[in-house]
Amino acid sequence: MKIKRWALASLALGMALAAVGCGGEGGVGRQAFLSLGTAGTGGIYYPLGGAITSLLSVEDSLRQYTAEVTGGSVENVNRLREGQIDLGFALAISIHEAFHGGQDYGDPFESLRVVAPLYANMVHVLVPRGSTATSLGDLVGGRVSVGAAGSGTEEVSRQLLGVYGLTYDDVDARFLTFSESSASLRDEAIDGAIISVGYPAAAVLEATTTGGARLLSFEPDRIAALQKQYPYYSPGTIPSGAYSGMDGDVTTVAMMNWIVATDDLDTGVVTGLLDILRDKKAALEQVHEMATQIELSALDQAPIPLHPGTEAWLAGGGS
Repeated sequence: MKIKRWALASLALGMALAAVGCGGEGGVGRQAFLSLGTAGTGGIYYPLGGAITSLLSVEDSLRQYTAEVTGGSVENVNRLREGQIDLGFALAISIHEAFHGGQDYGDPFESLRVVAPLYANMVHVLVPRGSTATSLGDLVGGRVSVGAAGSGTEEVSRQLLGVYGLTYDDVDARFLTFSESSASLRDEAIDGAIISVGYPAAAVLEATTTGGARLLSFEPDRIAALQKQYPYYSPGTIPSGAYSGMDGDVTTVAMMNWIVATDDLDTGVVTGLLDILRDKKAALEQVHEMATQIELSALDQAPIPLHPGTEAWLAGGGS
Protein backbone atom coordinates (compact mmCIF):
# COMPACT_ATOMS: atom_id res chain seq x y z
CA MET A 1 0.00 0.00 0.00
CA LYS A 2 1.15 3.50 -0.60
CA ILE A 3 -0.25 6.97 -0.36
CA LYS A 4 -1.69 8.28 -3.60
CA ARG A 5 -0.30 11.81 -3.59
CA TRP A 6 -1.34 12.32 -7.19
CA ALA A 7 -4.94 11.65 -6.24
CA LEU A 8 -5.06 14.57 -3.83
CA ALA A 9 -3.80 16.96 -6.47
CA SER A 10 -6.21 15.72 -9.10
CA LEU A 11 -9.17 15.73 -6.73
CA ALA A 12 -8.40 19.24 -5.50
CA LEU A 13 -8.03 20.47 -9.08
CA GLY A 14 -11.29 18.85 -10.05
CA MET A 15 -13.11 20.40 -7.12
CA ALA A 16 -11.66 23.82 -7.91
CA LEU A 17 -12.71 23.59 -11.55
CA ALA A 18 -16.17 22.49 -10.53
CA ALA A 19 -16.47 25.47 -8.21
CA VAL A 20 -15.37 27.84 -10.95
CA GLY A 21 -17.80 26.21 -13.35
CA CYS A 22 -20.72 27.04 -11.08
CA GLY A 23 -19.19 30.44 -10.41
CA GLY A 24 -21.63 33.02 -11.61
CA GLU A 25 -24.57 31.74 -9.62
CA GLY A 26 -23.11 29.55 -6.86
CA GLY A 27 -20.29 31.94 -6.17
CA VAL A 28 -22.66 34.77 -5.35
CA GLY A 29 -24.11 32.79 -2.46
CA ARG A 30 -20.74 31.97 -0.87
CA GLN A 31 -20.97 34.28 2.10
CA ALA A 32 -19.57 32.00 4.81
CA PHE A 33 -16.00 30.74 5.03
CA LEU A 34 -15.47 27.74 7.30
CA SER A 35 -12.19 26.16 8.30
CA LEU A 36 -11.23 22.62 9.29
CA GLY A 37 -8.20 22.17 11.55
CA THR A 38 -6.03 19.23 10.46
CA ALA A 39 -2.33 18.76 11.40
CA GLY A 40 1.08 18.87 9.72
CA THR A 41 1.58 17.85 6.11
CA GLY A 42 3.46 14.64 6.97
CA GLY A 43 0.45 12.75 8.34
CA ILE A 44 -2.99 11.73 7.12
CA TYR A 45 -5.11 14.53 8.61
CA TYR A 46 -3.99 17.17 6.13
CA PRO A 47 -4.55 15.39 2.77
CA LEU A 48 -7.80 13.83 3.99
CA GLY A 49 -8.98 17.17 5.36
CA GLY A 50 -8.17 18.83 2.05
CA ALA A 51 -10.28 16.29 0.18
CA ILE A 52 -13.22 16.64 2.58
CA THR A 53 -13.23 20.43 2.42
CA SER A 54 -13.01 20.36 -1.38
CA LEU A 55 -16.05 18.13 -1.56
CA LEU A 56 -17.94 20.23 0.99
CA SER A 57 -17.22 23.41 -0.99
CA VAL A 58 -18.69 21.85 -4.12
CA GLU A 59 -21.77 20.41 -2.41
CA ASP A 60 -22.56 23.49 -0.27
CA SER A 61 -23.30 26.56 -2.38
CA LEU A 62 -23.58 28.80 0.69
CA ARG A 63 -20.15 28.13 2.16
CA GLN A 64 -16.48 27.84 1.23
CA TYR A 65 -14.40 25.38 3.26
CA THR A 66 -10.64 25.27 3.75
CA ALA A 67 -8.30 22.81 5.46
CA GLU A 68 -5.76 24.46 7.77
CA VAL A 69 -2.32 23.15 8.70
CA THR A 70 -2.15 23.04 12.52
CA GLY A 71 -0.20 21.41 15.33
CA GLY A 72 -2.83 18.67 15.55
CA SER A 73 -5.45 17.47 18.02
CA VAL A 74 -4.76 19.65 21.06
CA GLU A 75 -4.40 22.81 19.02
CA ASN A 76 -7.54 22.01 17.04
CA VAL A 77 -9.61 21.53 20.19
CA ASN A 78 -8.26 24.71 21.77
CA ARG A 79 -8.87 26.70 18.59
CA LEU A 80 -12.44 25.40 18.48
CA ARG A 81 -12.90 26.67 22.03
CA GLU A 82 -11.61 30.10 20.97
CA GLY A 83 -13.82 30.19 17.87
CA GLN A 84 -10.80 30.30 15.53
CA ILE A 85 -11.86 27.27 13.47
CA ASP A 86 -15.23 25.66 12.80
CA LEU A 87 -14.36 21.96 12.62
CA GLY A 88 -11.35 19.95 13.71
CA PHE A 89 -9.79 16.52 13.49
CA ALA A 90 -8.82 15.15 16.89
CA LEU A 91 -7.85 11.96 18.68
CA ALA A 92 -10.14 10.43 21.28
CA ILE A 93 -7.63 11.31 24.01
CA SER A 94 -7.78 14.99 23.09
CA ILE A 95 -11.55 15.33 23.00
CA HIS A 96 -12.09 13.20 26.09
CA GLU A 97 -9.57 15.22 28.10
CA ALA A 98 -10.88 18.55 26.78
CA PHE A 99 -14.53 17.74 27.45
CA HIS A 100 -13.77 16.68 31.02
CA GLY A 101 -11.01 19.24 31.69
CA GLY A 102 -7.58 17.62 31.38
CA GLN A 103 -4.13 19.11 31.92
CA ASP A 104 -3.88 20.62 28.44
CA TYR A 105 -7.28 22.31 28.55
CA GLY A 106 -8.16 23.87 31.89
CA ASP A 107 -11.90 24.12 32.45
CA PRO A 108 -14.09 21.44 30.87
CA PHE A 109 -15.01 22.21 27.25
CA GLU A 110 -18.65 21.25 27.73
CA SER A 111 -19.88 22.46 24.34
CA LEU A 112 -17.50 20.19 22.41
CA ARG A 113 -19.30 17.59 20.31
CA VAL A 114 -18.48 14.69 18.01
CA VAL A 115 -19.67 15.30 14.45
CA ALA A 116 -18.32 12.23 12.64
CA PRO A 117 -15.85 9.35 12.97
CA LEU A 118 -12.64 8.97 11.00
CA TYR A 119 -10.28 6.00 11.41
CA ALA A 120 -8.11 4.47 14.11
CA ASN A 121 -4.57 5.71 14.75
CA MET A 122 -1.84 3.19 15.44
CA VAL A 123 1.00 4.25 17.72
CA HIS A 124 4.29 3.94 15.81
CA VAL A 125 7.46 3.82 17.93
CA LEU A 126 10.49 4.07 15.67
CA VAL A 127 14.21 3.87 16.26
CA PRO A 128 16.96 4.76 13.76
CA ARG A 129 19.11 2.39 11.74
CA GLY A 130 21.61 0.64 13.99
CA SER A 131 19.66 1.10 17.22
CA THR A 132 19.66 -1.91 19.57
CA ALA A 133 16.48 -0.83 21.41
CA THR A 134 13.70 -3.42 21.53
CA SER A 135 11.22 -1.49 23.70
CA LEU A 136 10.16 2.07 24.39
CA GLY A 137 11.57 1.55 27.88
CA ASP A 138 15.04 1.14 26.37
CA LEU A 139 15.01 4.80 25.29
CA VAL A 140 15.53 6.16 28.81
CA GLY A 141 18.11 8.96 28.65
CA GLY A 142 17.79 9.17 24.86
CA ARG A 143 16.62 11.86 22.48
CA VAL A 144 12.97 11.03 21.84
CA SER A 145 10.57 12.87 19.56
CA VAL A 146 7.26 13.01 21.43
CA GLY A 147 5.31 14.86 18.73
CA ALA A 148 4.69 18.51 17.96
CA ALA A 149 3.55 20.74 20.79
CA GLY A 150 -0.23 20.97 20.59
CA SER A 151 -0.64 17.53 19.03
CA GLY A 152 -2.50 14.41 20.08
CA THR A 153 0.75 12.49 19.64
CA GLU A 154 2.35 14.56 22.39
CA GLU A 155 -0.53 13.74 24.74
CA VAL A 156 -0.20 10.05 23.85
CA SER A 157 3.56 10.14 24.39
CA ARG A 158 3.20 11.26 28.00
CA GLN A 159 0.84 8.37 28.72
CA LEU A 160 2.97 5.80 26.90
CA LEU A 161 6.10 6.82 28.79
CA GLY A 162 4.07 6.70 31.98
CA VAL A 163 3.27 2.98 31.68
CA TYR A 164 7.03 2.38 31.51
CA GLY A 165 7.49 4.44 34.67
CA LEU A 166 9.05 7.31 32.71
CA THR A 167 8.39 11.04 32.35
CA TYR A 168 9.94 13.75 30.21
CA ASP A 169 12.57 14.08 32.95
CA ASP A 170 13.84 10.62 31.98
CA VAL A 171 14.33 11.37 28.27
CA ASP A 172 15.57 14.26 26.17
CA ALA A 173 12.14 15.14 24.76
CA ARG A 174 12.06 16.69 21.29
CA PHE A 175 8.81 18.29 20.14
CA LEU A 176 8.97 17.47 16.43
CA THR A 177 6.38 17.22 13.68
CA PHE A 178 6.01 13.92 11.84
CA SER A 179 8.16 15.18 8.97
CA GLU A 180 10.83 16.48 11.34
CA SER A 181 10.82 13.17 13.21
CA SER A 182 11.30 11.29 9.94
CA ALA A 183 14.25 13.45 8.89
CA SER A 184 15.82 13.20 12.35
CA LEU A 185 15.54 9.40 12.35
CA ARG A 186 17.16 9.29 8.93
CA ASP A 187 20.02 11.49 10.12
CA GLU A 188 20.26 9.59 13.44
CA ALA A 189 19.80 12.92 15.22
CA ILE A 190 17.33 11.29 17.65
CA ASP A 191 17.20 7.92 19.36
CA GLY A 192 13.51 7.31 18.92
CA ALA A 193 10.20 8.81 17.83
CA ILE A 194 6.58 8.31 18.84
CA ILE A 195 4.10 8.93 16.02
CA SER A 196 0.36 8.35 16.47
CA VAL A 197 -1.12 8.08 12.99
CA GLY A 198 -3.04 5.78 10.68
CA TYR A 199 -1.00 3.59 8.39
CA PRO A 200 0.60 3.88 5.95
CA ALA A 201 1.77 7.39 6.89
CA ALA A 202 4.05 9.40 4.63
CA ALA A 203 6.50 10.30 7.40
CA VAL A 204 6.86 6.69 8.53
CA LEU A 205 7.20 5.47 4.95
CA GLU A 206 10.05 7.92 4.43
CA ALA A 207 11.75 7.03 7.72
CA THR A 208 11.65 3.30 7.04
CA THR A 209 12.29 3.35 3.30
CA THR A 210 15.02 5.96 2.91
CA GLY A 211 16.25 6.10 6.50
CA GLY A 212 16.18 2.44 7.52
CA ALA A 213 14.21 3.19 10.70
CA ARG A 214 12.67 0.25 12.57
CA LEU A 215 9.32 -0.14 14.34
CA LEU A 216 9.09 -1.44 17.91
CA SER A 217 6.27 -3.49 19.42
CA PHE A 218 4.63 -2.93 22.80
CA GLU A 219 4.70 -5.67 25.43
CA PRO A 220 1.24 -7.14 26.23
CA ASP A 221 1.47 -6.17 29.91
CA ARG A 222 2.15 -2.52 29.00
CA ILE A 223 -0.85 -2.50 26.64
CA ALA A 224 -3.05 -3.92 29.41
CA ALA A 225 -1.80 -1.31 31.87
CA LEU A 226 -2.52 1.49 29.42
CA GLN A 227 -6.07 0.24 28.75
CA LYS A 228 -6.78 -0.10 32.46
CA GLN A 229 -5.85 3.51 33.08
CA TYR A 230 -7.22 5.10 29.91
CA PRO A 231 -10.45 3.71 28.35
CA TYR A 232 -9.91 5.17 24.88
CA TYR A 233 -7.04 2.82 23.93
CA SER A 234 -7.46 -0.59 22.30
CA PRO A 235 -4.96 -3.21 21.09
CA GLY A 236 -3.73 -2.60 17.55
CA THR A 237 -1.59 -4.20 14.88
CA ILE A 238 0.54 -2.69 12.12
CA PRO A 239 0.59 -5.58 9.63
CA SER A 240 3.74 -7.02 8.12
CA GLY A 241 4.51 -5.26 4.85
CA ALA A 242 2.89 -1.97 5.77
CA TYR A 243 6.36 -0.41 5.80
CA SER A 244 9.77 -1.27 4.41
CA GLY A 245 11.91 -3.69 6.38
CA MET A 246 9.15 -5.24 8.48
CA ASP A 247 9.65 -8.94 9.13
CA GLY A 248 6.38 -9.46 10.97
CA ASP A 249 3.38 -7.73 12.51
CA VAL A 250 4.02 -4.96 15.04
CA THR A 251 1.92 -5.10 18.21
CA THR A 252 0.81 -1.67 19.33
CA VAL A 253 -2.13 0.35 20.64
CA ALA A 254 -4.88 2.05 18.67
CA MET A 255 -7.14 5.05 19.19
CA MET A 256 -9.98 6.49 17.12
CA ASN A 257 -9.85 9.85 15.36
CA TRP A 258 -12.96 12.01 15.22
CA ILE A 259 -14.26 15.15 13.53
CA VAL A 260 -15.45 17.56 16.21
CA ALA A 261 -17.07 20.98 16.53
CA THR A 262 -18.97 23.01 19.08
CA ASP A 263 -22.65 22.31 19.63
CA ASP A 264 -23.70 25.51 17.84
CA LEU A 265 -22.23 24.56 14.45
CA ASP A 266 -24.99 24.84 11.83
CA THR A 267 -26.76 21.51 11.40
CA GLY A 268 -26.65 21.98 7.63
CA VAL A 269 -22.86 21.76 7.77
CA VAL A 270 -23.06 18.61 9.87
CA THR A 271 -25.57 16.96 7.53
CA GLY A 272 -23.48 17.84 4.49
CA LEU A 273 -20.34 16.38 6.05
CA LEU A 274 -22.04 13.13 7.06
CA ASP A 275 -23.61 12.79 3.62
CA ILE A 276 -20.17 13.12 2.03
CA LEU A 277 -18.66 10.48 4.32
CA ARG A 278 -21.53 8.17 3.34
CA ASP A 279 -21.90 8.97 -0.37
CA LYS A 280 -18.46 10.21 -1.50
CA LYS A 281 -16.25 7.78 0.39
CA ALA A 282 -14.76 6.41 -2.83
CA ALA A 283 -13.40 9.87 -3.69
CA LEU A 284 -11.74 10.09 -0.28
CA GLU A 285 -10.22 6.63 -0.73
CA GLN A 286 -8.50 7.91 -3.88
CA VAL A 287 -6.65 10.40 -1.66
CA HIS A 288 -5.67 8.00 1.11
CA GLU A 289 -6.43 4.34 1.74
CA MET A 290 -7.18 5.03 5.40
CA ALA A 291 -10.52 6.44 4.24
CA THR A 292 -11.60 2.84 3.65
CA GLN A 293 -11.69 2.49 7.44
CA ILE A 294 -14.24 5.27 7.98
CA GLU A 295 -17.37 3.59 9.37
CA LEU A 296 -20.27 5.79 10.43
CA SER A 297 -21.45 3.03 12.76
CA ALA A 298 -18.54 4.03 15.01
CA LEU A 299 -20.69 6.95 16.20
CA ASP A 300 -22.17 4.47 18.68
CA GLN A 301 -18.79 4.52 20.49
CA ALA A 302 -18.14 8.27 20.58
CA PRO A 303 -16.19 9.26 23.73
CA ILE A 304 -18.21 12.49 24.23
CA PRO A 305 -21.78 13.53 23.25
CA LEU A 306 -22.78 13.76 19.60
CA HIS A 307 -23.60 17.03 17.86
CA PRO A 308 -27.37 17.65 17.67
CA GLY A 309 -27.10 17.61 13.88
CA THR A 310 -25.42 14.20 14.02
CA GLU A 311 -28.14 12.87 16.31
CA ALA A 312 -30.82 14.19 13.94
CA TRP A 313 -29.03 12.67 10.91
CA LEU A 314 -28.89 9.28 12.60
CA ALA A 315 -32.52 9.51 13.72
CA GLY A 316 -33.51 10.23 10.13
CA GLY A 317 -31.82 7.06 8.94
CA GLY A 318 -28.78 8.81 7.47
CA SER A 319 -26.35 6.00 8.20
